Amino acid sequence: MKRVSLKLMPRRLGRKSELKRLRREGYVPVEIYGKGVENIHAYMSLKDLKSLPHGETFLIEAEIDGEKRLCLLKEIQYGWLGDNPLHADLQDISQTREIELEVPIEFVGTPAGVGLGGTFEVLMHTLTVKANIDNLPDKIVVDVSSLGLGEALHVRDIVPPEGCVIMDSPEETVAVVLEPEVEETTAEATE
Repeated sequence: MKRVSLKLMPRRLGRKSELKRLRREGYVPVEIYGKGVENIHAYMSLKDLKSLPHGETFLIEAEIDGEKRLCLLKEIQYGWLGDNPLHADLQDISQTREIELEVPIEFVGTPAGVGLGGTFEVLMHTLTVKANIDNLPDKIVVDVSSLGLGEALHVRDIVPPEGCVIMDSPEETVAVVLEPEVEETTAEATE
């Protein structure tokens, strides 16, 4: 799994004016929490926050006061316009053995039914997997070239990567090849 290294600045709980000053200087408050670890209050550079990968799963190696912690980005709170990050939450997973995480699905190949006029429709873009931190995949690659017209790919049809267990319901539909719509012609139009 991809890892991103970040340096964080410790945050002392204090005056509101200090928080406003640091926000103006380009820092965002961050909370680091996790099972069996002490919560840490810190600041992250806005530049670092905006440079984090989008649309993929990754781990953050956060360094604060010389101490490194392995974290997941849990949430970013934005201002009311939705473009200004106000706060970020990181979950420390260094003391965790197994973790449940949403992992994106990458579809490979062109379904056979698309060549016959069908439409490939994706219903799920991520799967929830449970795995050891060392076995977490970046993505799950699924070959859909064997899907014919009217056929569906279910969670039970996907082989998980080694060391991972898919937690979603096996009956859920991941993708489907829809049959082409047939136009109805009236008797008058054919004459």
